[in-house]
Amino acid sequence: MSAEATEVGREPFEPSGAGAAIERWTLRNGALEASVLTLGATLHTLTAPDRSGMPAQILLSTDELPLILGAARHFGTTVGRYANRIADCRVTVDGEEHALAPTGNGVTLHGGPDGFAHRVWTAEEIPGGVRLSLHSPDGDQGFPGAMDVTVSYRLSDDAVTIDYHAVTTRPTVVNLTNHAYINLAGEGSGDVLGHLLTVDADHYTPVDARQIPLGPYEPVAGTPFDFTTARPIGKGVADDHPQIRAAHGYDHNWVLRDRPADGPPVRAALLEDPESGRTLEVLTTEPGIQVYTANGFHGAVTGARGVAYGPYAGVALETQHHPDSPHHPQYPSTVLRPGEEFRSTTVLRLGTV
Repeated sequence: MSAEATEVGREPFEPSGAGAAIERWTLRNGALEASVLTLGATLHTLTAPDRSGMPAQILLSTDELPLILGAARHFGTTVGRYANRIADCRVTVDGEEHALAPTGNGVTLHGGPDGFAHRVWTAEEIPGGVRLSLHSPDGDQGFPGAMDVTVSYRLSDDAVTIDYHAVTTRPTVVNLTNHAYINLAGEGSGDVLGHLLTVDADHYTPVDARQIPLGPYEPVAGTPFDFTTARPIGKGVADDHPQIRAAHGYDHNWVLRDRPADGPPVRAALLEDPESGRTLEVLTTEPGIQVYTANGFHGAVTGARGVAYGPYAGVALETQHHPDSPHHPQYPSTVLRPGEEFRSTTVLRLGTV
């Protein structure tokens, strides 16, 4: 079935603290179902069958608004203006320095304390899905330029396709991603340490104590960051490597193998759950992918099954440009200028083995 066969519905979710009404959009196509919230342009739930056809909801999520605005504030959201970290809460564009809103630890994380993940977006139906739009004014969280952003979710019978688009009125930087946490066995079913992960990358970016890249790429060969062939996530998490010890697991950016400029999405990662047989293939046009194994979870969020999410309850596979790119000229540029268009596509393709 094509994306055009997708059934699209909408309903009120709950009023936000700011008084703006939040909507939940539901997309159905065959055995797949996804829901999207206008708060944070969030991929809220994703239901897929296992090898025997039994469906399960595979994203960590909650319907409790105080948690969505608090401990679960990035679950499945669209993160921007700048996903991941920018060091020292500043960015220089064309020789002009801009002070950014800090989020603690001497960095600006995920676009600032009031980033895109915390805004109520405007939504409209499109063939096969929903398009969400947001206007970000000049100086928003310290970033230069007024920016208009859209994020589109389309559902086919085997995949969710996420398309990002942005334009600006002044030279600025932009880095957008989706921050869903995945557990292919089903949310609330335990940890993902037994999941098998493949990442199509030969290098990664080691980080300092603030999770800021040290600079040069490092080869993954001979390290717990080598996922060039499938290996259990838990095997690496238990490694004594100093980068793993410091983060209590994975919270790192992999440098994906070269992909054609302006070409279609290319595979970045493959996640497999041997128990359920579910697989998730991630394809993207982005040059990097941040893998975060929910190391810092300590039961503050409880999902639909009534299970509190602890460490390693899910894994985030965040397709994006590299962290702190504005301070590393050797990294792919994140600069966007007036008259240019930022475009990015990520595909989450589901299957079974």
